[in-house]
Amino acid sequence: MKKRWKMIGVVCAIAILSAGCKSKESEAPTPSSTQDVPAETAETEYQPEPVETHEGEVRSFYTGEWMDEKKAKNRPVAVMTENTHVTLPQYGIGNADIIYECPVEGGITRLMTIYQDYASLKKVGNVRSCRLYYVYFAKEFQAVYFHAGESKYALDVLNSSFIDHVDGITGKGGAFYYRDKSRRAPHNLYTTGENLVSAIKSYGYDTKLPENYTSHYRFTTEDSQNLLDQGEVAKKVSLYYVDAKPWFVYNETDGLYYRYEFGDKQIDGSTGEQLAVKNIILQNCYSSLKDSKNGTLDIDYLSGGSGMYITNGKAVPITWKRASANDITHYYTQDGQEIILNPGKTWVEIVENSRASQNKISAE
Repeated sequence: MKKRWKMIGVVCAIAILSAGCKSKESEAPTPSSTQDVPAETAETEYQPEPVETHEGEVRSFYTGEWMDEKKAKNRPVAVMTENTHVTLPQYGIGNADIIYECPVEGGITRLMTIYQDYASLKKVGNVRSCRLYYVYFAKEFQAVYFHAGESKYALDVLNSSFIDHVDGITGKGGAFYYRDKSRRAPHNLYTTGENLVSAIKSYGYDTKLPENYTSHYRFTTEDSQNLLDQGEVAKKVSLYYVDAKPWFVYNETDGLYYRYEFGDKQIDGSTGEQLAVKNIILQNCYSSLKDSKNGTLDIDYLSGGSGMYITNGKAVPITWKRASANDITHYYTQDGQEIILNPGKTWVEIVENSRASQNKISAE
């Protein structure tokens, strides 16, 4: 009986306490602004995320890295660069924001180096001739295209208004290139940053990007790197190109891929430094022979396909699409999300579909 009365007493006490609490709660004022909320609560609930800024700098459209805001709207240049053993080392190439490598005739490759900050370069090249598909890759970046001659299949598009270009062989363009007499022709044609600037001015080409220009690539930041957690280990990337036999080796210390070809480091002759990039894109394309006599290739830059994105020691499969010749190439992960590059230089390898299986990505 006593236990029963004790239980009734406990229940009553709880009821009285609960009523008291409700009364105090109903009397508490409702905050009308963040000033009525304790400081630590206001910061947690109402403070916006800080946006990183660098005085006088903005993120580059082409590398995602910080650069002088006065140069960030400069229109880039794309320079056709020879890639055979006799022409090594190339000059100025280490300053390129983006490098395209494509197969051409006879198993060799040719490079297209894209620069946005180029005015101070002392020597660029050597410069060689255009192939048709390179015109369309240069167009993606709104670049002024510098070359020395062209294959006959590129003549129509170069003679149209499709792309602004400066030819070092015909017309007045030759004035903006020079021959290095210490090398033999045709492997000795070069230009300078000053000449690039002068050529664009002489031709009356726009020097600035359009006001509505947006970045070709999407970039993360240095503090939120894309680690490709689900990717395969990619410490070494070897490419099928039979002449240069190039490869990249990942350096865990600085997170860059260092470039080798012809059995040795690929060096920028201007600095003596080895080429290194943050991102590698393998873009698999359909190809065919345009001219069997000369071995001229036709690379399909429009039909889309597969590839790989490689960064931070990992590689993931991707797909790519391009809507038209005037559009840019978009790259997607397997779940359909557009890839996000890490800030830094990018090397795009154009790979013939029929040879893609000969590329090797390894953990050692």
